[in-house]
Amino acid sequence: MAVDQLLRIGELSKRSGVSAELLRAWERRYGLLKPARSPGGLRLYSPQDLERVRVMREHLAAGFAAAEAAALASSAVSEEAPGEEILRPDALRASLTAALDRFDEPRAQTVLDRLLAVATLDTLLGDVVLPYLHELGERWERGEASVAQEHFASAIVRGRMLGLARDWGLGVGPVAVLACLPGEQHDIGLIAFGLALRARGWRIVYLGSDTPVRMLEEVAHRVEARVVVLSAVHAHAVTAVKAELSGLARRHRIAIGGNAARADSLGEASGLVLLTGDPIGEAERVAELSPAGA
Repeated sequence: MAVDQLLRIGELSKRSGVSAELLRAWERRYGLLKPARSPGGLRLYSPQDLERVRVMREHLAAGFAAAEAAALASSAVSEEAPGEEILRPDALRASLTAALDRFDEPRAQTVLDRLLAVATLDTLLGDVVLPYLHELGERWERGEASVAQEHFASAIVRGRMLGLARDWGLGVGPVAVLACLPGEQHDIGLIAFGLALRARGWRIVYLGSDTPVRMLEEVAHRVEARVVVLSAVHAHAVTAVKAELSGLARRHRIAIGGNAARADSLGEASGLVLLTGDPIGEAERVAELSPAGA
């Protein structure tokens, strides 16, 4: 590495916002910093050292103990490939949590940018974004996350996922129509499913939340949908339109996702495919039920 890229500890302290004394303690106790030596014996620190300090501060802000925060920071930043990330979903998820908990939208976008640079779509969704949202929901139920934090994080994540969905209707693959049933508003899991199905060669027609079944039937017929995937949190949203869905199921394959798919009352639902697993695995399953080349 060029000498002009290396930092003395005073400059490292200035750039990182951490005192020189604390930096030395983190180096001594946890091996967080990996300085080189100048010909005169001075410790010189690399950009990777600066990045590890930044990541450790994020993990500390997220509530991790110092030793664990240091371990996550060390594993998240590669020394062998300067400037590149080793993909550690747990570390990156912790960074995302720290940024969103602080309502720091620019930092959250930076973490998501980093993920997109080093991860496949399935890894981004299945190992980071969806587990993060699950953890956020559990924290909210325990009173460890506020309503404001949940709304802010959901808006940021949903917006970024819809950005990834741009042009997901292009191509020559089979068409899937995606929608939330009448009265249903929660669609992040459905968007994740659509992104995963798109990655498997499908085209997506997305109708969004609170969609009348009559509209579904019209659109599914018009675009010659191979499958119609519906999302619902509550089983009664499905049973309320059961007769209409039965008619739709005579002309199109219908799949139900979301928490409603796990309800015992839908166990014998005629003509409906129940998607009870995670969005990535269920996208793979739907793709196998209706292969792109079939």
